[in-house]
Amino acid sequence: MWSLFAAIGLFVAGAAVSVTHGVTELIRPEPASDFIVGYVVLAVSFVLEGTSFLRSVRQAKPEAESMDRDLIEHVLETSDPTLRAVFAEDSAALIGLLIATAGLAAHQLTGSPTPDAVGSILVGVLLGVVAIVLINRNRRFLVGQEADPRLRAATIQALMKAPEVARVTYLRLEIVGPRMVFVVGDVDLTGDDTESHLALRLRALEAKICASPAVAGAVLSLSAPDEPTLEP
Repeated sequence: MWSLFAAIGLFVAGAAVSVTHGVTELIRPEPASDFIVGYVVLAVSFVLEGTSFLRSVRQAKPEAESMDRDLIEHVLETSDPTLRAVFAEDSAALIGLLIATAGLAAHQLTGSPTPDAVGSILVGVLLGVVAIVLINRNRRFLVGQEADPRLRAATIQALMKAPEVARVTYLRLEIVGPRMVFVVGDVDLTGDDTESHLALRLRALEAKICASPAVAGAVLSLSAPDEPTLEP
């Protein structure tokens, strides 16, 4: 939820301010004079944003390799909203700084503030696009994003290896936090126990699943005899 608010606040507000500033400069142009100050501010900003961006890349790259994804795919699909927000914010900031530098240089060379104003509008559009992407991704996680199919297949395999499980007929892994899932499933237990014993065995199996640090909770039910078995 806070990542959603950050996307709305930082990017939408930033996009609106940047576009408004660019349009105002086009309507009432004001030639700049202290170009050196502008270059220094842009250079310092680039170093700071670049440092933050490299840190996010160093965090995301090993995770992406472990899940056999490329970097961009992992950032979009990861359940860690902080990593996605930082990576997207820093990427947009670095591209925006390059656009701003090009606009300022064109302003200095031509003497016209128009390139600088156009650059400001382009930065605003960039921020708006990033905002839409982040808002949509966070929205999908908030309303119940299912886990990666590979994780689902691995979970089915792990359940089938449990000595008390004969088969799995239903499984849903819903992401509820960074690298955290809630497990809902239907299983057929081995043996032919009475109802009271089956309930105890189900609760014990749920507790076993919840022992994993990646599981926030688990709810299991008994499978009906005619339900098909899931394949990993």
